[in-house]
Amino acid sequence: MKSATYLGFDYGSKRIGIAVGNTVSVSATALDTIRVKNDQPDWDHISRLIAEWQPDALIVGWPIQMDNSDNPVTPRARRFGNQLHGRYNLPVHHVDERLSTHMALSEIREAGYNSQRSRGLVDSYAAREILQTFLNGLVGNDKKD
Repeated sequence: MKSATYLGFDYGSKRIGIAVGNTVSVSATALDTIRVKNDQPDWDHISRLIAEWQPDALIVGWPIQMDNSDNPVTPRARRFGNQLHGRYNLPVHHVDERLSTHMALSEIREAGYNSQRSRGLVDSYAAREILQTFLNGLVGNDKKD
């Protein structure tokens, strides 16, 4: 498998969690959380992270209900993915993000953090869960070849 770096995003209407990962370690790490103001992400911050990490592609969580229907955030996450692609001309992949926040909250509680005070941490951990799911899928698909 070719070495590749990815940035993962957990889109939210107030905050966006960001994670970084690669195919060498096949692991993702929580990186940062940015604020969304007036439906606009902090594009300067995202641009700095893209310049720093030089990802091969961007991974955006796809918020859907347990019955596979869209939820109120789904169209915004789709728009955010389209904006990422348009601004940075990088491939954007969407990954089912069901239960990613739940898993992030569990991990934060197990580590002894107060989840109410660590909301930004929850978002970046959820982004890590989303990106890890994508990386695990790459490894699984590579083994089939």
